[in-house]
Amino acid sequence: MPRLLIATKNAHKTQEISTMLGPAWELSDLCAHPEIPAPEETGTTFAQNASLKALEASRLFSGWVLADDSGLSVDSLQGAPGVYSARYAGPSATDADNRTHLLKALSAFPLPNQRSARFHCVLALAHSGTIHALFDGVVEGSILANESGAGGFGYDPLFVPTGYSESFGILPSNLKNSISHRSRALSAFVSWTKSNASLLA
Repeated sequence: MPRLLIATKNAHKTQEISTMLGPAWELSDLCAHPEIPAPEETGTTFAQNASLKALEASRLFSGWVLADDSGLSVDSLQGAPGVYSARYAGPSATDADNRTHLLKALSAFPLPNQRSARFHCVLALAHSGTIHALFDGVVEGSILANESGAGGFGYDPLFVPTGYSESFGILPSNLKNSISHRSRALSAFVSWTKSNASLLA
């Protein structure tokens, strides 16, 4: 069974990825590897930041590394919070702080058609200091005027995916995991692994 390090200390992300990938990999994350530092995310795109994280960890880990960078982009805010989603309200912001900051930023855009947004995820796969592939996933939707539901994490209680009437904070996790930006990027990753099985063995 190949080893796969998820280059994050976010337990929610690790659990989502573990659930979606199933038992095909021996998974761990950075919480199990305190010797591997998390690099400063200096990129201006999700792909750049995912690559930075994957490369840094792959130089110190003997197996494969999968790094995620993802976030929320709101059209009325010119794509913000974007790559700064996790620290939108400041470097030590909590998820609740970020949601509050987003609602304040959107207070000038009260109409539903002014609140279009999307979650975007890029996964970078690396081994021994080399990026082997990038995988993209996007889910379109809109931002509510108030939080709805306590499920998920991050901006989930504010985001309603297109085609649904409830937020990611309410929709069942199995449904969310089938349509989310991360699940779409992971589906691309799984397809790649099937085509490159000999490389991964």
